Amino acid sequence: MSTADIKIRVDKVSKVFGNRVDDAMRALSDGADKAEVLKKTGCVVGLRDIDFSINQGETFVIMGLSGSGKSTLIRHFNRLIEPTAGQIVVDGRDIMRMNSRELLEFRRTGVSMVFQRFGLLPHQNVLDNTICGLLLQGIDRRVAVDRGMEQLELVGLKGFEEKYPRQLSGGMQQRVGLARALSTRADILLMDEAFSALDPLIKSDMQEQLLDIQARLKKTIIFITHDLDEALHLGDRIAILKDGELRQVGTGEEILFKPADDYVERFVRKVDLSRALFVHEAVKNVPVLSSAEATAERMAGLLDRNAYVVVASGPSATVVTKDGPREGSPAARIEASAPIGQCFPLLAGSETLVVETGGIPVGVLTREMAFRALARLAPAAA
Repeated sequence: MSTADIKIRVDKVSKVFGNRVDDAMRALSDGADKAEVLKKTGCVVGLRDIDFSINQGETFVIMGLSGSGKSTLIRHFNRLIEPTAGQIVVDGRDIMRMNSRELLEFRRTGVSMVFQRFGLLPHQNVLDNTICGLLLQGIDRRVAVDRGMEQLELVGLKGFEEKYPRQLSGGMQQRVGLARALSTRADILLMDEAFSALDPLIKSDMQEQLLDIQARLKKTIIFITHDLDEALHLGDRIAILKDGELRQVGTGEEILFKPADDYVERFVRKVDLSRALFVHEAVKNVPVLSSAEATAERMAGLLDRNAYVVVASGPSATVVTKDGPREGSPAARIEASAPIGQCFPLLAGSETLVVETGGIPVGVLTREMAFRALARLAPAAA
């Protein structure tokens, strides 16, 4: 990655909890593991030599099982927890060297956090919960209200601004928390198990909304989860922790198909491949034409009876072979960036899908293509 792309640099960060921190750090430097340090010093190792970079505008997922150190780590990015050793550099500034005034300003304007349990004030309505951070910054209430309403509309809560938290579902309360975090316009968004307390369907809706918001705003998001399917769905890259140690950082594909060690391999063994594989990895790129006449001319010159052509006209698209339009024409459409699992409900009613990039047709996806792509990858994850 280019140095210019780096938003956050985590450099050899360690965190030890207990009364004999110096003894614990010496034991770690001598090669002791977490259990040995606890036995020798009574100290708990939260993090050990964590080292990675996060790109500007990236959704970076940190995951691991309970006790892995993921929630400890995310609280270092706004210094709710101070490291025992190491540094965290944001936009070229070491936040560990910030004085109290600089740190307060950074927390108010540079970074926002979305909590697992919503963290809403029960005596304030939705709008006041959304803008409370802005008012603490000293922003004029009229400006804060305008900005708060903008964010509530972004998360789909326009019309609920006068409601109170008790009148909202869990998913709606989490949307308020997200709107509150976005209203500060901070570049960095910290999300600590933000969706884990939600029911599965609401959780799925929130994931899709986050993806939609991120596509528009391009925040730098650090997202904590213990759910690998969620990590694969949301993350540009994933960091896997175990017992406070970093085991691997990589894209979803790298984590799944090039695990760094036996632990990561076991961790990903039962993953849902349909959420890890994307449509663009199975699509067949084909000519996209604008009229039936042009299609007839193109098909006449093709020898392959399995060749495809897409005829696109406005919102309608038809898949054509030498034998004529495919069953289900005009075809359903799907974005190339979608997880391949999203294509199966569509393929149940349409033999062939038109694949788009940014709303522009680029190719086709059949049931056979989708299943072959999954079958090709399945042995590597078994």
